[in-house]
Amino acid sequence: MKNILKSLSIILPMASMLVMTQCKPMPNSGSSGTEKTFIIASQTVDCTGVAPMKCLQVKEKESDSWGNFYSNIEGFTYEPGFEYVLKVKTEKLTNVPADASSIKYTLVQQVSKTKK
Repeated sequence: MKNILKSLSIILPMASMLVMTQCKPMPNSGSSGTEKTFIIASQTVDCTGVAPMKCLQVKEKESDSWGNFYSNIEGFTYEPGFEYVLKVKTEKLTNVPADASSIKYTLVQQVSKTKK
């Protein structure tokens, strides 16, 4: 019995290490975020967030209505007069100030830029 317990005390930790090293994270798990397609209008509009500002007009599908976009897209530089189609990664943020967005937007790919 002592020999069995001694063998198990050596084998079990090794087996658990082997199992743990074979585990792979699932796609889109944790804070990796999700990817969306945004259509950005060729002109900004006046809007009010914390203060009066200019907002991008954004929609996710051609058939959607334009909506004000109060945040920014990291890595994207808007140029008036062009309509954009972008692939954007969205990530939920924690512990953000009350006047800040709880979602971080990051440019993944500029699909198109069309003069309007």
